[in-house]
Amino acid sequence: MLKFVKQNLETIDGVSIYPIISLGIFFTAFVLYTVWAFTYSKERIKEMSNLPLND
Repeated sequence: MLKFVKQNLETIDGVSIYPIISLGIFFTAFVLYTVWAFTYSKERIKEMSNLPLND
């Protein structure tokens, strides 16, 4: 199965740019989510963690 996919992809011009674009998108998203997680309000995190216990 992989042989058929690989053969088809080799015939497409410029297909080697797609893994680079995918890595760039993943890395950018990872960095943004990491920055967001470290800068998120600690009070808001505590408030959200206590929500199940507030009943």
